[in-house]
Amino acid sequence: MSLPLMIFAAGRGTRMGALGANHPKALLPIAGRPLLGHALGVARSAQASPIVINTHHHAEQIVAHLKGAPDIILSHEPDLLETGGGLKAARSLLGPGPAFTLNADAVWKGPNPLAQLAAAFAPAEMDALLLLAPTSAALASGPGDFFLEGGKLRRRGAGATAPFIYTGAQIIRPDLAEQVQGRSFSMNIIWDQIIASGRAYGLVMQGGWRDVGTPEALAAAETWLAAP
Repeated sequence: MSLPLMIFAAGRGTRMGALGANHPKALLPIAGRPLLGHALGVARSAQASPIVINTHHHAEQIVAHLKGAPDIILSHEPDLLETGGGLKAARSLLGPGPAFTLNADAVWKGPNPLAQLAAAFAPAEMDALLLLAPTSAALASGPGDFFLEGGKLRRRGAGATAPFIYTGAQIIRPDLAEQVQGRSFSMNIIWDQIIASGRAYGLVMQGGWRDVGTPEALAAAETWLAAP
């Protein structure tokens, strides 16, 4: 299944501290190429097209980095719109059907995460399919995000922990973002609406994944990528 893709690369990267002050987080190098290069490798391997990338923080550096790439469409945000608002703003660039989204600040090993999603996505019953990792196996801090019940997502809610954490890759209907009022909002608002409708599903990933949100995580992920 070939789908459009949106890569989220607009964030300020404040958790990166000084590393992100003068550069977009998506261009921080890891294992010899920028984080965005790793995301594009995943996207092109999965034959995602077109590839839409949102920009804001030091956008001019991403524009220069991607100059001449014929399969890239940029969605610039003069004001930072968060993930849900960014998807809404890029809606017309992604076409009428479902699309992949992928966070730029992650690296992967093993089977392609987007190909895993495409193989499992069933549009007749799903408005969103999120790729999940077991919380116990993830190095990212946090108590987990979701439970899975018959493949459907349920929020952790008031629980202390949940067994699965979102990896930053999903298939979702971008048109659902247009039902949310306002310009700047979290993807969580769209997910909550889809969960309420019973059409939000999760897929436990195969392979490895590392979130790269902090300088410590960046160093750890580089070591992890270099290991056999």
